[in-house]
Amino acid sequence: MFNHSYLNRAAACLAVLFVTGCSLAPTYKQPAAPIPAAWPQAPETPQPSSAPSLDLDTFVVDARLRSLIGTALANNRDLRQALLNVQAARAMYGVQRADRLPTVQAEAGGTRQRLPDGVRAPGTPPLQSDYRAGVGLASFELDLFGRVRSLSDAAMEIYLATEETSRSATISLIGEVIRAYLERNGAQERYLIASRTLNARLASLKLIEQRRSLGAAAELDVQEALGLVQQVTVERERIERELRQSGNALALLVGVGDIRTLLPDAPSTASVLVQDLSPGMPSDLLFYRPDIRAAEHQLKARNANIGAARAAFFPRISLTGMFGSSSVELSDLFASGQRAWSFTPQLTLPIFDVGRNRANLDLAQVRKNIAVAVYERAIQSAFRDVSDALAATDTLKREEAAQAVLSRSSSETLRLSELRYKSGTDDYLRYLDAQRNDLANQMAMIQVRTERQVALAGLYRALGGGWSTRVQDGRGAPEGEPALGMR
Repeated sequence: MFNHSYLNRAAACLAVLFVTGCSLAPTYKQPAAPIPAAWPQAPETPQPSSAPSLDLDTFVVDARLRSLIGTALANNRDLRQALLNVQAARAMYGVQRADRLPTVQAEAGGTRQRLPDGVRAPGTPPLQSDYRAGVGLASFELDLFGRVRSLSDAAMEIYLATEETSRSATISLIGEVIRAYLERNGAQERYLIASRTLNARLASLKLIEQRRSLGAAAELDVQEALGLVQQVTVERERIERELRQSGNALALLVGVGDIRTLLPDAPSTASVLVQDLSPGMPSDLLFYRPDIRAAEHQLKARNANIGAARAAFFPRISLTGMFGSSSVELSDLFASGQRAWSFTPQLTLPIFDVGRNRANLDLAQVRKNIAVAVYERAIQSAFRDVSDALAATDTLKREEAAQAVLSRSSSETLRLSELRYKSGTDDYLRYLDAQRNDLANQMAMIQVRTERQVALAGLYRALGGGWSTRVQDGRGAPEGEPALGMR
């Protein structure tokens, strides 16, 4: 049976019939966030972020990387498509919003026809003409039950959701550019180490071959030295492949023809990102993450559609009118005494529609429930993203510190092994093992450092691309302004 709760609301609307319309949409209530009150393996009361605000320029401390990101934001085709989708949604909202106001238009027309004797009135000529010109009111619906308003509100929320989706695409693009840049920089560092190691091992191989020719070294030593040369050669080729592919990824993201002029020739060991990020409370995600805000706007749109579906059960009144001149002769159309007007109200009341309106209302309610599930899923996914990023940055920070100690230890072991080998204290095999271990540890050190920087970029991305004090205070961003510090 039809729910009488909004029949009462409809009766209230009739009390202000010619004053204003009202909406039958349910009162919107934000669903509770289905996430814990604290991050896993974090202090019981997480502190707000260490900085009152964090934007792109603050987070990325490397000027060249900031320039690269700016170029990507201006040229990336995927982001351009997302921004065009925002323009399309804004235009659709403008179309829907226009239905809330009457449309006035100039009209002119005429009819000339010949009627047979059996049809026309006695004494009237067979040829008859009718010309009209004036200002007309197109079919305008009196929005007594908020149907048009609900549709307009839904279109506005869809536009806002699309705008948030474009901001999410912007954050994703920034994160991908940072990641590709860091991976390329790490590959450059490892390539240089591999090249230096290869030169040193080639020199060592040459020295051992000379010693073998003098009978001071065995063939086994030569083969071991040759194996080390080929080992680092294979490693360097693999690193070069990674270097080229990361450059290709950057070229696609940045969207320029030749990216080589935008990239540094030599790797940098300095930090390109802020090294400490504090995520604040989990509830802050509701303000940080544009994908969560987009899901909520979609939910509000579905909520407004319920109001439009409910309004379809009630009468619909539309008005059509015209004021101007009318004449049977075109030459007399604007002569004195030819003023004419028409006013055509129309009332439509659904009586029997084979359950169409009931089905549309059920569909609107189901779609709202789906939107609630999508919204809650977005919150849960965001919580996991931040939790994973926190776990990565925390463990990688300790791993980097341990790997640094291990790298220094292996370098010292290599130095001592070389001295002992040259003095004849140890054989060549121990020296070879020291070389292998040192190269592996140096490569691992660069890899861990790169992974930690990538994890920081992932945390920045998971937190919604930055924050500001007004967002943390729960006041949100100003209307039409993103709460992100991105240009």
